[in-house]
Amino acid sequence: MPSMETEKSNISQAEEIKFLANEAFKAHKFSQAIALYTQAIELNSQSAVYWANRAFAHTKLEERGAAYLAMGKFKEALKDFQQVKKICPNDPDAAKKLRECEKAVLKLKFEEAISVPESERRSVADFIDYQSIGTAPDSSYFSTRVAAVAAAIVVVAVMLVMVGPKAAAGAAAGVATVLVMGTWFAGGSGDVLSKTRTLDLEVEPQYSGARIEGDVVTIDFVKKMMDDFKNQKSLHRRYACQIVLQMRDMLRALPSLVDINIPNGKHFTVCGDVHGQFYDLLNIFELNGLPSEDNPYLFNGDFVDRGSFSLEVMYNSNVALYCINIFLKFSAIYLSRGNHESKSMNKIYGFEGEVKSKLSEIFVELFAEVFCCLPLAHVLNERVFVVHGGLFSVDGVKLSDIRAIDRLCEPPEEGLMCELLWSDPQPQPGRGPSKRGVGLSFGADVTKRFLQENNLDLVVRSHEVKDEGYEIEHDGKLITVFSAPNYCDQNG
Repeated sequence: MPSMETEKSNISQAEEIKFLANEAFKAHKFSQAIALYTQAIELNSQSAVYWANRAFAHTKLEERGAAYLAMGKFKEALKDFQQVKKICPNDPDAAKKLRECEKAVLKLKFEEAISVPESERRSVADFIDYQSIGTAPDSSYFSTRVAAVAAAIVVVAVMLVMVGPKAAAGAAAGVATVLVMGTWFAGGSGDVLSKTRTLDLEVEPQYSGARIEGDVVTIDFVKKMMDDFKNQKSLHRRYACQIVLQMRDMLRALPSLVDINIPNGKHFTVCGDVHGQFYDLLNIFELNGLPSEDNPYLFNGDFVDRGSFSLEVMYNSNVALYCINIFLKFSAIYLSRGNHESKSMNKIYGFEGEVKSKLSEIFVELFAEVFCCLPLAHVLNERVFVVHGGLFSVDGVKLSDIRAIDRLCEPPEEGLMCELLWSDPQPQPGRGPSKRGVGLSFGADVTKRFLQENNLDLVVRSHEVKDEGYEIEHDGKLITVFSAPNYCDQNG
């Protein structure tokens, strides 16, 4: 039996280790905290606090891994779930998530092994001409590079059974690289889109839906399309292709920060997240009127995901923008990018699957390019700053800094563009970590300084569900707007 003196020494040492574990926990170093709490328990197993703290750290580690998984950060998620699995080898949920991460990381390694260098990459839109039916690339076109991927996947499927995921990953990268190099030596182009095959853009005689005659998108077309969508009829992919390509060109010409002038005595409507709720969008137009010169709208991001009609929402907002702004020669609809207008979010939260189901895989890439062209923020009458997410991790950010952002890319995981799309307000002053794992939380003092430094009066943002559709915070200086009462296809 240990002596009284030894026991006291162990308890004292355990308390010191607990202090270090608490500091690691505060710094979100959950794996380190778990290891330290375990050391403390080994020295003093009678302390319930050590056991409880370790269990809480374990829960936070699993939560962070789940958050990484949801955001498409598969490599980071893999590290966390490997640690969770090590600590709780019999946890079935952790084992399931670990398998998901391993598969996702394997896929990333396939893509890295066969990827085209950025300097050689071309837009999928460059290969599509909707005016010349039958010359667009189709997802069924099987180039030499795609053949290499298929062969690598077959090899990996066998390797997974025989030797497990780690060895399979290395084998996949090697096989894919060898096969792709082989196509180059054999004279293959190595580019999926270097040749073309018919994408089914021919409009069948029996098609009875909305039609675009030539290049002219008319109000009659918009009304017919909306009526078809109400009856859950689809728009032909030929017209879908035309809309998406024309919108890409129009949005690409806009700056990252758009200035909007509202004449005295006129009103302006800002709508928050719609998230694929087409019937909520129709309800907005029914209650507030269709977009017009006297009734302009700004849709503040998150058009897609988590709802069943994301495509219909995109068509309506995009067609209305194109039709009104180009053919009627005035601005009545503005669109802003949200955090869900990105490949990683669309893959997880439904839009990618919806597009593949209703159109084809080529359209997934087309919409991704359109999303990269969306502006990041708007300023109304030089006084109101409208953004999807929120403000920044540092003071001193000027509107000119936002104008200078090169937005034609997937959102990064940090920096001004990331924070514009992801950040949230918090009730306490200062800044804190984000509950989402991306961006940050910011207090009323941060909002006040940003407004003062840029001679603004108000921040309007979206990004969060609000039961009443809006919430006023930060001493009246910040308003959150959310416009999907039937969010996630539930009755609101």
